Amino acid sequence: MTAFVRAHTRLSHAPHVPEIALYLAEDAFDLWERVEAEVGQAGLAPPFWAFAWAGGQALARYVLDHPGIVAGKHVLDLASGCGVVAIAAAKAGAARVVANEIDPFAIDAILLNADANDVTIETELGDLVDGDADGAEVLLAGDIFYDKAMTARMMPFIQRLRRRGATVLVGDPGRAHLPRERFTELVRYDVPVPRALEDSEVKTTIVFTPADGG
Repeated sequence: MTAFVRAHTRLSHAPHVPEIALYLAEDAFDLWERVEAEVGQAGLAPPFWAFAWAGGQALARYVLDHPGIVAGKHVLDLASGCGVVAIAAAKAGAARVVANEIDPFAIDAILLNADANDVTIETELGDLVDGDADGAEVLLAGDIFYDKAMTARMMPFIQRLRRRGATVLVGDPGRAHLPRERFTELVRYDVPVPRALEDSEVKTTIVFTPADGG
């Protein structure tokens, strides 16, 4: 899979975090078809790992600009995608960074991207939302509120981590299922994004933390 990822992406930079190098795709739909052909199965999830989504870019920018949030801490980047947030946490001085994904291609992409940035990131393949994040002190998650079912699972997970004292930060570009009333806005950015993916060239994206009692 590593060879596949390298062959169908090119090393470039996400516009909102230019200090991070990433293997990114130029054509989402062409890559999607190639992944299905490689696996020999139709109907797979899109290759989210091949793009720097707005929520992840915003969250990575916030972490790089506020390194004290993660410095010296155990960080979990949930639904890591290309790993841009995990890489930002590593660059900001986190003691341990775990990037979690359910897509095996994403795991290889994250490791390639970590290597391109000369940082060390652990990866964990599988669904972690029903657990307790293995004691992580900081949970980072970009673009997680993309459907109703995921939101229904994510909020109890976030609440469990908050109750035991973990810091939780999410990046969201206005997805329909974000429970906005349960979060406090920290900062907003105008993040350049591929028009083919977002029907826009710029997405106003907000970094949130759960509201007290949220």
